[in-house]
Amino acid sequence: MEFPQQQKPAGDGKIVYPPGVKEITDKISNDEVVKRLKMVVKTYMDMDQDSEEEKQQYLGLALHLASEFFLRNPNKDVRLLVACCLADIFRIYAPEAPYTSHDKLKDIFLFITRQLKGLEDTKSPQFNRYFYLLENLAWVKSYNICFELEDCNEIFIQLFKTLFSVINNSHNQKVQMHMMDLMSSIIMEGDGVTQELLDTILINLIPAHKNLNKQAYDLAKTLLKRTVQTIETCIANFFNQVLVMGKSSVSDLSEHVFDLIQELFAIDPMLLTSVMPQLEFKLKSNDGEERLAVVRLLAKLFGAKDSELASQNRPLWQCFLGRFNDIHVPVRLECVKFASHCLMNHPDLAKDLTEYLKVRSHDPEEAIRHDVIVTIINAGKKDLNLVNDQLLGFVRERTLDKRWRVRKEAMMGLAQLFKKYCLHHEAGKESAQKISWIKDKLLHIYYQNSIDDKLLVEKIFAQYMVPHSLDTEEKMKCLYYLYACLDTNAVKALNEMWKCQNMLRSLVKELLDLHKLPVSEANSSAMLGKLMSIAKNLPDAGKAQDFMKKFNQVLSEDEKLRVQLEMLISPTCSCKQAEICVREITRKLTFPKQPTNPFLEMVKFLLERIAPVHIDSEAISALVKLLNKSIEGTADDEEEGVTPDTAIRSGLELLKVLSFTHPTAFHSAETYESLLQCLKMEDDKVAEAAIQIFRNTGQKIETELQQIRSTLIPILHQKAKRGTPHQAKQAVHCIHAIFNNKEVQLAQIFEPLSRSLNADVPEQLITPLVSLGHISMLAPDQFASPMKSIVANFIVKDLLMNDRSVGNKNGKLWSADEEVSPEVLAKVQAIKLLVRWLLGMKNNQSKSANSTLRLLSAMLVSEGDLTEQKKISKSDMSRLRLAAGSAIMKLAQEPCYHEIITPEQFQLCGLVINDECYQVRQIFAQKLHLALVKLLLPLEYLAVFALCAKDPVKERRAHARQCLLKNISVRREYIKQNPLAQEKLVSLLPEYVVPFMIHLLAHDPDFTKPHEYEQLKDIKECLWFMLEVLMTKNENNSHAFLRKMVENIKQTKDAQCPEDAKANEKLYIVCDVALFVIANKSTACHLDCQKEPVLPSKFFLVQDKEFKNDKEYLTGEMRQMLLTGKPKPAPVLATVNKTLTVPGRRIIQKSATPPDTTSNTSTNSSPLVTANNKNSTTDTSESRAQENNENPVINKDEMKKEEPSEKLTPEAGIEASPVRRRGRPTKAAAAAAALKETGALPAGGGTGRGRKRASDVPTDSINVKMSKQQQQQQSDEGTKRQIDLQR
Repeated sequence: MEFPQQQKPAGDGKIVYPPGVKEITDKISNDEVVKRLKMVVKTYMDMDQDSEEEKQQYLGLALHLASEFFLRNPNKDVRLLVACCLADIFRIYAPEAPYTSHDKLKDIFLFITRQLKGLEDTKSPQFNRYFYLLENLAWVKSYNICFELEDCNEIFIQLFKTLFSVINNSHNQKVQMHMMDLMSSIIMEGDGVTQELLDTILINLIPAHKNLNKQAYDLAKTLLKRTVQTIETCIANFFNQVLVMGKSSVSDLSEHVFDLIQELFAIDPMLLTSVMPQLEFKLKSNDGEERLAVVRLLAKLFGAKDSELASQNRPLWQCFLGRFNDIHVPVRLECVKFASHCLMNHPDLAKDLTEYLKVRSHDPEEAIRHDVIVTIINAGKKDLNLVNDQLLGFVRERTLDKRWRVRKEAMMGLAQLFKKYCLHHEAGKESAQKISWIKDKLLHIYYQNSIDDKLLVEKIFAQYMVPHSLDTEEKMKCLYYLYACLDTNAVKALNEMWKCQNMLRSLVKELLDLHKLPVSEANSSAMLGKLMSIAKNLPDAGKAQDFMKKFNQVLSEDEKLRVQLEMLISPTCSCKQAEICVREITRKLTFPKQPTNPFLEMVKFLLERIAPVHIDSEAISALVKLLNKSIEGTADDEEEGVTPDTAIRSGLELLKVLSFTHPTAFHSAETYESLLQCLKMEDDKVAEAAIQIFRNTGQKIETELQQIRSTLIPILHQKAKRGTPHQAKQAVHCIHAIFNNKEVQLAQIFEPLSRSLNADVPEQLITPLVSLGHISMLAPDQFASPMKSIVANFIVKDLLMNDRSVGNKNGKLWSADEEVSPEVLAKVQAIKLLVRWLLGMKNNQSKSANSTLRLLSAMLVSEGDLTEQKKISKSDMSRLRLAAGSAIMKLAQEPCYHEIITPEQFQLCGLVINDECYQVRQIFAQKLHLALVKLLLPLEYLAVFALCAKDPVKERRAHARQCLLKNISVRREYIKQNPLAQEKLVSLLPEYVVPFMIHLLAHDPDFTKPHEYEQLKDIKECLWFMLEVLMTKNENNSHAFLRKMVENIKQTKDAQCPEDAKANEKLYIVCDVALFVIANKSTACHLDCQKEPVLPSKFFLVQDKEFKNDKEYLTGEMRQMLLTGKPKPAPVLATVNKTLTVPGRRIIQKSATPPDTTSNTSTNSSPLVTANNKNSTTDTSESRAQENNENPVINKDEMKKEEPSEKLTPEAGIEASPVRRRGRPTKAAAAAAALKETGALPAGGGTGRGRKRASDVPTDSINVKMSKQQQQQQSDEGTKRQIDLQR
């Protein structure tokens, strides 16, 4: 458009004013100017574009109004009226303005723009005129005239700034609409939007400005939406220059690009059509901080509730997911945080996120693993369907994380989900079933060593699984059905939890009892011991000790506090009383001026553990009522997901456990009546549990509940005579525990049973043998003598020395319990009866123990077939070997019998741990561990675990190592906690196991060729198996002590056969191997040792001082081979993959498994690993065997599954002929003669056999042997970093 030439006003330049309007000059007052201008405004308002005559008439006035006098007038009313006139002039003269000068037009529009600021005050008397001005400008699109001006951008920028600055919440919709029309017409009808103009719009989207003027933000938002097609190109150009070209100087908003992108995306994704590919480029920037900023931005874009960006722009989404593996920690952290919003707002993207969250759940950074858990749990709490099983599995894994913060978050998160969906059923049964595993998993964590884990499990149980805040009936219903639904290990963990809490209550009670005694040094020492024991059960043992000492001091000074604490731990304390006591004790220890009180927090931990928040008399009564309902069939068992039988059985088991920890809570006629009903039920387990509850809780039945007593006695008699073996045992113990006339009661059982024994009907023998054995153990004075004749005439001669039936010759080494013949079960019970009889007597005056030990030894030497008539099956022989070995071990727990066990008998017992039957080894090791960890067995039996290095099953070796670690830890801790233990160091200090181990290995039946490499390698592995654990730390110069001990053994003779040169040589060779292992493990072993080791005289004969044994029994070549492995012969084609055998030995391959790369446990590895010994007994992953610390669980079902196949075929590479026994030593003539004297062996009995060589593995435990290359490949794959170090 070209501007027309200046129009000339009519009348030769004279200005014509409307009628009634006098001339407007600078000579008149402002008021007069305003008055006259209002009339002019009225005139122009009434004119339209068709009034050609008037247009020409008032042209001079139009030009006059644009003069400097008006445009720069100081009076705002004058300016407003002039602006209104000018707006009308542009309307009337459109499309051609009467002003032709570009400068004049610029001045006019800048003038009008300045007047628009008056729109800000809606309450101003002049606001309507300002609105009229705006409306006129918008309607006519007057500013479009400026497109022809060179510097029109200045006008537009000023206009946009003015409008954005004046708009506020007092403006109505019309004002906003006219502003929108005015600005949108400039954008849409112009040739483009300059950067400066774009900035005036975008600046209103920046968070700081957005918060200052919400209306300006809304105006900008609406403007962008309306002009999206036009302005998108300009926006793309801006971001291209800043993001791609790095020209931050193009705009002052460059530093806010990511905020702007977020806002623009929220307004209309179309605004960023060309910008998104630029973000993909930025995601791959070399600058970590820049990648972080882009990730933060995209996280908001992808995670926004209605965002479809992920589906619309898959390349960008995939690129963004790649940042989950970024090398920069904050970037990975930001990605993980984003996942939470994404899962909640976009469940369809969960599949894409799962794999990336899996990798991040193993991230090296603790904070990232923690946030992965938070992400998944938050989504799960919103809606369980948002998280799949895989995501919940990641949280499950992290409950075993090496960092406490991560473990805690995972455990608490799972607990919250359990409470919401399983306890409160907020999403129905299907959701509850989906996470039904949580309850078991949380309780399994109680097996962990950390006291923090245990305390958190207790807290979770009390607050989330069985909330203590519920009323008693609801609370017990939760517990009743929870217990019924738990798996075996979770039940054991829960039982252990109650046991630990009860033990801690006992410690506190003993401490309070000490406070009642007079002050003395002995009393103070005893108190200190109790305080140390209590502190071990609290977090941060070091601080706990200090705080417990402080608490003890407060107790000694405050009698009321002691009374409250005594009430809290009283057996009669109710749950409500416990809450009051805890509140009172806490109040007394609270200091108002102290914001944080770690002492109080520690005391709270103690109170939480000892307070009975769940179980009291009322609770037990509620449980019994639930049990009655299940028995009657009126309970909600099916609705709760359990069968009535399961509910009854688990309910009785629950009551049985609670009868140990809360016995006084059971003492009511109602409870005992219900238990009597259970005794009459057909379910054997139910009746057994009921008897045990009576045994634990019925001490007052005889004096206070006569009716219960009269009903109970005949039932107990019947169970002792004709019940199951377990029922019989419990019945006898129950009678002994709760009745005053126990002698009469037991005699009434003993006499008829002893008369009715008949070996020809073995199935009817088992229960009587159990009852007789326990009766003789509980009342030895009364029944020891009559039992002797039963043992001699019936047990040994008639039962053990006779094989009446022929066993199943299927070749299996083990069979399920129900498949064992009644005769063998009777023989096993007969062996147990012998042991119980002796344990009851506790003396060897009649030499019965010697005869019994010889009988048990003969049983082991003959491999379980005592008569050697070959009638008995292999699986039955395994049962009898296990029974004999366990019996010797049981007798060794009694000091008077331990003294008479000979070294030969000890060795025979120990060799059971290398039995050819997997289950025998497993169960024997379990029994051995249990007795040792309770300090019931002498230290020498710990040496037996060294033989586990020969076990062909890796899991068994790992289990044995865990048992060693636990036993050594228990003994060291016992020595620390008990000052008097210093006097018994020889029997307690773990290092003193070494002499017994050396002696045991020297007499290993496999150790026949003491100078042969293969046998010496086995000895070295056994020694290292024990020494590795002993030498983890060099406490008190223990390495030098071990060296000196072994050197001292070399200066003695073997007490078992002192004149046998070969036996002594084997002993010295084992010593040399031990010294070699110690020297290679430790450099500190050569230091001086002031302490003189004490050697057991039963095993070693100390020689005169003149005797000196300085001979080296290992050649230099053998030492080198033991260190580096036997050199491989040159490969010959005919011998490739051919197994080299040692004469007289069966080849056993240890099972190899791929290395476990997920282990967080660090263990010491042998410094003596040979080159060809890839199955090192100290494999790192072995330390991860997850057995219960004190009682590694043997799962009977697993035992059945892991049955080794004895039908070895030629294809398996092993001949199918009978298995060669380890060493096959002949039976000692002295033992045979002794057995003949007692009638235990028939004349002409055949020769015996030694221990059996361990069979490879159970059939389903066999692992395929891998080549070295495959093993290396798996190792490499396992140790790959799960993090993509992209830049």
